[in-house]
Amino acid sequence: MTEPVIVPRAEHPISRRDIDSDALKVLYRLHESGAVAYLVGGSVRDLLLSRRPKDFDIGTSAHPYQVKKLFRNCWIIGRRFRLAHVRFGLKTIEVATFRKNIPAGSESEPAEPAFAREDSDQLRRDKPEPPRLDPVAQGRADARALLDNKHQHHDNTFGTPEEDAFRRDFTINALFYDIATYSIIDYVGGLQDLKNGLIRSIGDPNVRFQEDPVRMLRAIVMASRLSFRIDRPIVDAIAAHRGLMATASSSRLIEEYYKILRSGYAELTFRALAEHRLLDPVTPEIQRGANNKALWESLAALDAYRRKFDAAPASLRNPVLLGSILIPLGLMPRQERRSFEPVEEEPEETAGNRVGATPLHPKAVHPGLSAGALAKAEALAKGGRFRRPPKEPILKIGMLPIARGDTERLRQILSLQGRIADLEMSPRARRSLMHRGPFDDSLTWFEIHGHAPAVLEHWKGFIEALGDEAKHPPAEGEGAAVEGEGGPRRRRRRGRRRRGRRGFKRPPET
Repeated sequence: MTEPVIVPRAEHPISRRDIDSDALKVLYRLHESGAVAYLVGGSVRDLLLSRRPKDFDIGTSAHPYQVKKLFRNCWIIGRRFRLAHVRFGLKTIEVATFRKNIPAGSESEPAEPAFAREDSDQLRRDKPEPPRLDPVAQGRADARALLDNKHQHHDNTFGTPEEDAFRRDFTINALFYDIATYSIIDYVGGLQDLKNGLIRSIGDPNVRFQEDPVRMLRAIVMASRLSFRIDRPIVDAIAAHRGLMATASSSRLIEEYYKILRSGYAELTFRALAEHRLLDPVTPEIQRGANNKALWESLAALDAYRRKFDAAPASLRNPVLLGSILIPLGLMPRQERRSFEPVEEEPEETAGNRVGATPLHPKAVHPGLSAGALAKAEALAKGGRFRRPPKEPILKIGMLPIARGDTERLRQILSLQGRIADLEMSPRARRSLMHRGPFDDSLTWFEIHGHAPAVLEHWKGFIEALGDEAKHPPAEGEGAAVEGEGGPRRRRRRGRRRRGRRGFKRPPET
């Protein structure tokens, strides 16, 4: 049993005014129900450093289905270890039951608790209906039944606050804020490491990094974002085990990369990752480009844009982030125009992947067509069929797959840069360009990498002058007022067409 360091409210800077109001609602309701409720993790660390937390996570002694009984807007997620997500509009407050650290691979999936399932007809017949309790008492009874159930043969991963603190990765992430006493609770020496600006592992880093290799990346990310130094045992463990990064989930790693690019510290972080050669097992192309000046200039421009905002803006979408790395390194492949291939026979396996064609007259073939187009036209004239071209392969950076939609949107963003830079474009053409799908992302890219503030101010002034009209596309046949023209162009009206009458034929005069 470790005695924690408890810092009373008068001796620390965290105020409830700095905590998200919805997170406070969750903390107070859990506390009022009789459960222990702490603000945990990075939010406590950032508040102590007078930084704005990205999110507010909560640790509690209440079990997930007890939390669900307290909040109607709560959803239970997870298989191996269930978490409660309390949603307030687009915001989610994650509530996790305190758990203990158990060896990797020894966990078994928790059995679904009886109170989480609807009673079956058989159970209703065999068991008398229990007395109705209030939600809090019912939640406690359900949790007690879960712990006392002797028929469950899986490890109980729920634990105490102390066990939960020692389960975490780094000491500065294992600090708790108790809503009952407004005090800070420290089991692992995180407060001292926070004062010293040190990233230190809880337990042996060699063991912790083998449990989860992504912790190596997170150590460097935190050190870069907070300007902290990394404890020497962590540095040695990274050098010994960095090859394990190749065993991590690729989808999880690509999300970590996007988080770095949205953080406002992308240049510092990727420089540190390259210095520790942690990029080599995952994205060797970026590791090889560490001496590329254009890469660091691109990431510095991205960071400068991000730091204009308190939180990551919605305009920093994945294609913009992706292009900030791909373009300076020359990793963006050209889009190949794949033509339809004529099919002479109809194999059964390709019968569902062909396109029928209407026969064309040979005279319809233009003499100036290319050889491929000429062959297609001749086959069409003979009533031939064509096989659809295969899809473009998914772009990969090392072991990280990039969604086709993000790659295509990046191409569209780049294709509009020349038109955005054209100040000679007419107001009508500008307004039409504004209502194209990739315009907002293209303008964001131009603001980050365009290096033309005069053009950017011109566009912002044009959009501001349109006001509410900028949100709606122009109607067909309409255009914005152009200088030298007397107001908007009038729409030409077509004659009214009558239905059901094919016309009247005057009889010949006799």
